[in-house]
Amino acid sequence: MTVRPLAVAVAGALALATAMGIGRFAFTPLLPMMLSDGVVDLAGASWLATANYFGYFVGAMLCTVQPRLWAHFSGLPAIAPTTWLRAGLVATCALTLGMALDAPTLWPFLRFAAGVASAFVFIFTSGWCLARLGEQQSSHLGGIMYTGPGAGIALSGVLASAMVGWHWHASQGWLLMGAMACAFTAWVWRVFGQRSTAYGLPQSAGILSAAPHPLVPAVPVVLPVGVSRWHMAWLALAYGLDGLGYIITATFLPVIARQVVPGSPWLDLFWPLFGLAVVAGALLSTRVPLKVDLRLLLAACYVMQAFGVIMTVWLPTPLGFAIGSLLLGLPFTAITFFAMQEVRRLKPLNPASSMGLLTAVYGLGQIAGPPLAAWLLSRSATVAQGFNLALEIAASALVIGAVMFMGMFRAYPRPVA
Repeated sequence: MTVRPLAVAVAGALALATAMGIGRFAFTPLLPMMLSDGVVDLAGASWLATANYFGYFVGAMLCTVQPRLWAHFSGLPAIAPTTWLRAGLVATCALTLGMALDAPTLWPFLRFAAGVASAFVFIFTSGWCLARLGEQQSSHLGGIMYTGPGAGIALSGVLASAMVGWHWHASQGWLLMGAMACAFTAWVWRVFGQRSTAYGLPQSAGILSAAPHPLVPAVPVVLPVGVSRWHMAWLALAYGLDGLGYIITATFLPVIARQVVPGSPWLDLFWPLFGLAVVAGALLSTRVPLKVDLRLLLAACYVMQAFGVIMTVWLPTPLGFAIGSLLLGLPFTAITFFAMQEVRRLKPLNPASSMGLLTAVYGLGQIAGPPLAAWLLSRSATVAQGFNLALEIAASALVIGAVMFMGMFRAYPRPVA
């Protein structure tokens, strides 16, 4: 039975909402509750975040090499991408529920494993859904799939705000987030039970190269090997800088707001606003004209995020936090969408490994963020001053990334198909 394109896109969105919006980023709105309960301090929270981001990096690396490792050590046929995807969703549910346990020594391991699971779900959802949409001449629906993280972030943020008002404990919040992850997983389970030759099977190269997409040529452009290799290396490095650039705000936004604008009635709404901006940005990314070079769009997105990060330093008011949340969120998944489509342009016959490479380097950028913030906090006179220094460094990383994309645009002109 053929699954309709819209069902594929919605299933992808819910899968990413589960793995990214809940499995990874539910920690952010629940962190103030954990701090209030006294079960963790800011230094401990930084290491919990780092454990999750390190898990994301390890998961991305495993996705990059697992087909070869599996074939070499098992001698068995390749495992379907949807099998890995389903396993990642089930793991996300179990690991999120596990955070409700009164076992702080286990939490770093749970967050690490949740990071691994989220990378598997992200990579296999992206590859499988984009390929299925390409098969059915519906690649324009890919933007709907990337609304998932933002929807999950917004929903988890609204629920966390309500739980604060209800005086819930963090353990109850983790249980609710886990239950929501289970509901989303059950919803998409049947769609991801469908097998396809479009991704991860021997025929994948031919189908991917023939599948039209509004952002990549229908006929693959043959690039010189050296240019493609170096271009991919610069693309991965620039993409990794976004991981560092956004992660401090994405980890500590509600905590930073409580330090800078204590007592504001809007404290718990900045995170849901960020999520809604992510949804809007994902939808807008599908409206990009065909002729626009994606590297220019990526540079513009980085500059926008840099302003979003630094806005809370320049304008430490509820308005500044609201503007910053919007500017940070609008390009969030659009950056991923554009970067993954640029990978498909450079590697039209086998994009999966390069997608994994970009995700891994992105993970390294994320890993560096929380320890950097913790180090600066420990050496600053006040918590607010430490966060300001961390945000200034993060914004600088985004500006450097934007310059790198402009350099790629000039050094590697896009060939005409």
